[in-house]
Amino acid sequence: MSDRRVAPTDTTVPGPHGPVVIRIYHPESPSGAGIVWIHGGAFHSNDIDVPEANWVSQRFAEAGIAVVTVDYRLAKDGIHYPVPSDDCMAAWHWATERSELGVAANGWHVGGGSAGGTLAASVSMQARDGLARMPRSSVLVYPVLHSEIPAPSAALAEKLRSLPEVQLGPEDDGEWINLNYVGDRALLTEPYAFPAHGRQEGMPPTLIINSDLDHLRASGEAYAAQLAAAGVDTVVIREVGSLHGHLNQPESPEAHRTVRRMIEWLTPSELVGEPHEPPLPPTL
Repeated sequence: MSDRRVAPTDTTVPGPHGPVVIRIYHPESPSGAGIVWIHGGAFHSNDIDVPEANWVSQRFAEAGIAVVTVDYRLAKDGIHYPVPSDDCMAAWHWATERSELGVAANGWHVGGGSAGGTLAASVSMQARDGLARMPRSSVLVYPVLHSEIPAPSAALAEKLRSLPEVQLGPEDDGEWINLNYVGDRALLTEPYAFPAHGRQEGMPPTLIINSDLDHLRASGEAYAAQLAAAGVDTVVIREVGSLHGHLNQPESPEAHRTVRRMIEWLTPSELVGEPHEPPLPPTL
């Protein structure tokens, strides 16, 4: 992979809560694929300049993938769900319906890391429900799909016990993070807020890459099982040796492996399965 940087363009698109800032990466040699990519940060921090947004988007663009990153409003200063989700939907509508980036409507994927994976899965679910064009696929990296993280497997629990406390990630703060995001305990089971609580039938093909040494891996694994049980073409990968948020460590081999995996998935290939066709009407 080259180190040739792509000069991005910042602009705004209309949204239900006011203009939404996006950053566009135009590839020099377009492959025809595009992705709306959403950064993480526990819903209340980070922006489109962090490596998980900018460095990853640069690597995508170098591989010929058009990228739109979303500087969604963060869950702070009185802002809660659905505002961040609505901002991401506004960017998705613009990319798939009004942009002129040389990507066909059926060539757009949606993805993100951590809380960005949550928001990306929400975009896919809303699209599945007819509120937007369907993504070609979802790409979810160390995502948080449950408001209450499932119990870890025995193998994961053993790994977590061996980690220093400083590397365990946001487990102790998870309840506060998720409640801060929705602002109302009754919304913790709202499917568009935490998609694991919703119906999975008809979702687009999905790539899930979990961090290995991460209690949130249990959420990604459980969600992958839900998708597979619903008949959705699903690939789930454990990035060996990685901690939560490893895409914010571009110097790490784990971050580079994850980016290569995503590029292989996004660049037109046989890896991505097919979205489900609408069910046939019942015969009389």
